[in-house]
Amino acid sequence: MLDYINIITEEKSYPGLQIKEIRPVMKLIIRGKKREFLSSIGKSLNLLLPTEANTSSKSERLTALWLSPDEWMIHSNEISDPNNNDYETENLLSKNIYEKNLGAVTNVTDQFVLINIKGDKIFDIFETGSPFNFNDFKVKKGSIIQTILAKIDVIIHNQNQNEVNLFVRRSFSQHLFSWMNDSASRL
Repeated sequence: MLDYINIITEEKSYPGLQIKEIRPVMKLIIRGKKREFLSSIGKSLNLLLPTEANTSSKSERLTALWLSPDEWMIHSNEISDPNNNDYETENLLSKNIYEKNLGAVTNVTDQFVLINIKGDKIFDIFETGSPFNFNDFKVKKGSIIQTILAKIDVIIHNQNQNEVNLFVRRSFSQHLFSWMNDSASRL
């Protein structure tokens, strides 16, 4: 893990809303199109990649988010050791995917910040800063969207009706966190 100063240093709570960074969590982007790629991922990780747009799949250790027909983000469901930048999942995929020329594996652990948001006011905040219509999204557990929130590209994963994980690029995370806190204080 690179030695970044944690930009989001606190957990914020408001009536009907809790916002905090989950850190550190391993995040990988994988890309591939071949049938062998999909079967190798399934065998290597004991996880089937979602093939339907804007969906996710989950195992005990990992979650896979559909980003495009040939791209997924895989992240750990557990906190990683902050002093270790060597991930078993990344090494396994590099060996079984990249080295066999089936696809690409990119570690984006230090590129994306994972913000967990809980409460019944989540979508009230999102609707003030995004053009996306969240009506169907908020009732579909496991759904994924890539949208703009406060003019920032984000990936939102619906964990359940009152909990989402939001992935944002590290360079925009402090601004987005400040915007969410400002918006939450006005609800």
